[in-house]
Amino acid sequence: METWTVETDDGGRLAVHSFLSPAATAAGRTASTPADGERTAGGAPGVVLIHGTLVTDALYRPFARKLSVLLGRPVHCYNRRGRGGSAPQPDDYSVKTEITDLTAVMRETGSTDVVAHSYGGFVALQAARTLPIGRLVTYDAAVSLSGSLNHRWRPELEDAVTAGQLNHAWAHLVRGLATAGPVSYLPLGALRMLSILSARTTVGAEMRQLLPTAVAEMRAVLDANAELEDFTALTTPILMLSGGWSPAYFAQTGRELAAAVPSIEFAVVPGQLHEGPIRPGKGLAVRMARFINGGGTEVRRLGHRRPRGGRAGG
Repeated sequence: METWTVETDDGGRLAVHSFLSPAATAAGRTASTPADGERTAGGAPGVVLIHGTLVTDALYRPFARKLSVLLGRPVHCYNRRGRGGSAPQPDDYSVKTEITDLTAVMRETGSTDVVAHSYGGFVALQAARTLPIGRLVTYDAAVSLSGSLNHRWRPELEDAVTAGQLNHAWAHLVRGLATAGPVSYLPLGALRMLSILSARTTVGAEMRQLLPTAVAEMRAVLDANAELEDFTALTTPILMLSGGWSPAYFAQTGRELAAAVPSIEFAVVPGQLHEGPIRPGKGLAVRMARFINGGGTEVRRLGHRRPRGGRAGG
């Protein structure tokens, strides 16, 4: 993994983590930094991975590594504004901020394709309306169509964050988004207790620190509320996926967009939760890699078996 930074159009920075397929390295292709700043693997175009809300890209690095191996191409994940070494969210933060940041990352990494999760899927779909993306895969994209996500917003979330009542804020966020499975429907008191307990873990403590960014990001989704007609001009080949165990509103959005936009395909992935891209397993990565490869079925293998006789490969 290579760690570096991309300068944003407003003078800030984004922390980027790049993965180069071992297969590409074995073939004599190594990560390079040409004069124009692009990170490539023997000229192969890169893929950018955009993470969701309330997390950093650290949780996605194993998934990025899998995609790089499967595709034999560089995969770059980056921390969006307000976290992990990247610039803070500006006062005028909106989806336009995210689109210009994605544009900068794609330009500096020499990337043509995008994989995005949840809020990242919202960013990528909005970006695809103006940005020349080769192929795009989203998983549980958080897009509001005709106000479909308005009722997911809870004013109590912002009020609690402003008051510093982070356990209360976390409870309202989980209840509103319903992305934590059955846990999402527990009484608020039980959710606050879970927040207190989870704060003792590294990931839980990090989520609490990122609650202010979640408020701004949820507002950005609602402010960018769209109609189906806003996407009908898309020509980028897009695969929208939703987990079989994800909240139903993600699949509903995918079905509606696929029915209205010829370049969009939609499918439910059985047995997958909302956090599918950050969970163990390779099935989801293989499915995405096949689409990014042009819809073909051929992708590289993950890992290798030790030859019989106990001799390790050199």
